[in-house]
Amino acid sequence: MRGRTIVGAALAAATLLGGLAAPASATPPGGGVDLGEPHDAAHAHNDYEHERPLHDALSHGFTSVEADVWLVDGELLVAHDLVDVDPARTLESLYLDPLQDLVRGRGRSVYPGWDGSLQLLIDIKSDGEATYAAIHEALAEHGRIMTRSVHDRVRTGPVTAVISGNRPLETMKAQPVRYAFYDGRSGDLGSGLPASLMPLVSDNWTRLFTWQGVGEMPAAERERLHAFVDQAHAAGYRVRFWATPDQPGAARDAMWTELADAGVDHINTDDLPGLDTFLTHR
Repeated sequence: MRGRTIVGAALAAATLLGGLAAPASATPPGGGVDLGEPHDAAHAHNDYEHERPLHDALSHGFTSVEADVWLVDGELLVAHDLVDVDPARTLESLYLDPLQDLVRGRGRSVYPGWDGSLQLLIDIKSDGEATYAAIHEALAEHGRIMTRSVHDRVRTGPVTAVISGNRPLETMKAQPVRYAFYDGRSGDLGSGLPASLMPLVSDNWTRLFTWQGVGEMPAAERERLHAFVDQAHAAGYRVRFWATPDQPGAARDAMWTELADAGVDHINTDDLPGLDTFLTHR
């Protein structure tokens, strides 16, 4: 992997200096997590870029969070770009360990009284096969809280991991026991892949539609959006789009309204309080 030697050296140096100060974002939620009212449609895009990864999303009622992951020297590091990886910011420290601690204190749900499963969307940025193997191992270690597929029979847990990015489909299909699921694309809608493997279909909004929230949504595009969602739901898949307008204003509100009206399952945003307010008012 390009730049791995340099990054590996940097991580080694950082490890020698480790322990001086743990980042606030890695603090487990034992000190108390301010949980909002859960919104089934709220997805935190690049959640790790917030001041308190996972915690900020939970405080606004998000039920889906996204983490970009790089495998570097055997560690699953969370960052958008390889040059930004930090040995203290691992998939385990930012997400799996805090979620395990949270569920342990609250029974069978991340949110008290909520009957859903929090989606952890893991976007693989490095080599798919090697990174997924490490992810599988990490998820298995936290298996008590994870949704799993055992010989294609799904056993739902408080947290459901879905693999996006560099997804090793054939490897995942061949596993008799899986702790993660496949994030499909629009081209997979008619593939016949079972929802027990591919519960989610995601795609770039701008690849499929031209409307950006300004003015009335063209009738033909609205019809195509509803047909897309209906087809996905008929096969048991949930739907998510990325690259939708995300700046506060009328265009974003119009977009979110159309997505919600069409039954899109996960509305993608970086603005946690903005979507929390929007969904609360609906």
